Amino acid sequence: MSQHPLRWRAHQAALTTCVVGCFVFGAISTALAQVDPSQAIQPWRENPWYWQYRGKPILLLGGSKDDNLFQIPDLREHLDEMVAVGANYIRNTMSDRRDKGFEVYPFKQLPDGKYDLRQWNDEYWQRFENMLRWTHERQIIVQIEVWDRFDYSRDNWEPHPYNPKNNINYTYEESGFEPHYPDHPGRNKQPFFFTTPKQRNNRVVYQFQQAFVEKMLSHTLKYDHVLYCMDNETSGDPAWSAHWAQFIKDKAAQAGRRVYVTEMWDAWDLKAPQHRNTFDHPELYDFLDVSQNNHNRGQTHWDNFLWVREYIRKLPRPINTVKTYGADTGRYGSTRDGIERWWRHLLAGAAAVRFHRPDSGIGLSDEAKASIRAARLIESLVKFWDVEPNLALLSDREDNEAYLAAKPGQAYILYFPDGGQVRLDLRNHRGNFQLRWVSIEKGEWGPQTTISGGDWVRIEPPGRGHWAAAIYRSQQ
Repeated sequence: MSQHPLRWRAHQAALTTCVVGCFVFGAISTALAQVDPSQAIQPWRENPWYWQYRGKPILLLGGSKDDNLFQIPDLREHLDEMVAVGANYIRNTMSDRRDKGFEVYPFKQLPDGKYDLRQWNDEYWQRFENMLRWTHERQIIVQIEVWDRFDYSRDNWEPHPYNPKNNINYTYEESGFEPHYPDHPGRNKQPFFFTTPKQRNNRVVYQFQQAFVEKMLSHTLKYDHVLYCMDNETSGDPAWSAHWAQFIKDKAAQAGRRVYVTEMWDAWDLKAPQHRNTFDHPELYDFLDVSQNNHNRGQTHWDNFLWVREYIRKLPRPINTVKTYGADTGRYGSTRDGIERWWRHLLAGAAAVRFHRPDSGIGLSDEAKASIRAARLIESLVKFWDVEPNLALLSDREDNEAYLAAKPGQAYILYFPDGGQVRLDLRNHRGNFQLRWVSIEKGEWGPQTTISGGDWVRIEPPGRGHWAAAIYRSQQ
């Protein structure tokens, strides 16, 4: 063989990738004949702040015990547990780091212990397919994160198949990788995230990344309930995110599908320049994920989210929060913080809210289940997409005492994080309204009463703790 070994190895891999890609997307086009694009998850035509699915608007609520959910051994039971309380939204990272011991890598491991990045591990992809099928059967929307920076640094890098010492496909010199990446991935020292053609054009590694995404799409594009986020809380090069977002949309289009993509940036301040890469590019990013706002508390948390709504108001898109931090077991706020954040985003107009997994969130704990049940009770009386955040209609309110979403004169949703009392402006709306309380801590109905409009009305929850109220016009 007279060719340079690196060029020959890249040539072989490129041929393999082409064959795999051509076969995969040929198979998809046949399967897609049974998928009706009008029934797929997409921004709601009548109100693009929210999602629609199977032709109807849908509010996405979730909580789960893991992130790379397709890998857990009791997935089917966990999904049934979600459905029982009204949850219909999960986060699924394509992650493979062995946090709990049951995770597997996507690539085939050879008898000598090394991996061949040209061959797949059928177990990984069967688990992924099962997750897609079981969530589809239960009408649970899946938000995928394609890449997670934590998979490729620190201890997770040491055994990873992409680490040259663990595969037969390239060396450290050929790939540009180092044996160790001990720093926090936020420092962006890992060249894994600089491989794309408009970055460093690292063809040796990129061909395997491309094949991985194509393999993922060979499964997901058969379904109508999948959203795509490029990364987990990234602070990396925007060119990386833009490349994969466009790549996924192009591959979907080739298969006759329209898909919806976003990026999740790391900055806790939603006004940071980082976030403008999605805010300012609706032609590429079809929805937003502002999960990192969940590092903030109280009025600041609410105000930041509303700033985003105002910033994109001319071209509204769904705003998701797939990770709501806050648990007594974690580092990012208490359980109370987590519940408050989840409910504030819900009233502020988020299209999707999910409790983050333990120990940084409350997952699908009893507290999370109660919040999900409570939100569904409120929704049965007042639809969240029929109201908009409006604190101007409240008086005698202290910071973080109460939050309001309203369709003035018709319907209101009021949330009290911990008791208190406020006055609601009904001066221009005479007649009777029904007020129905929901205990968020129990996920159960509370007292019901009738209030009269035509003036400021004092409203006080039945007790301390988390309470929500639906206020709506009496039928009589």
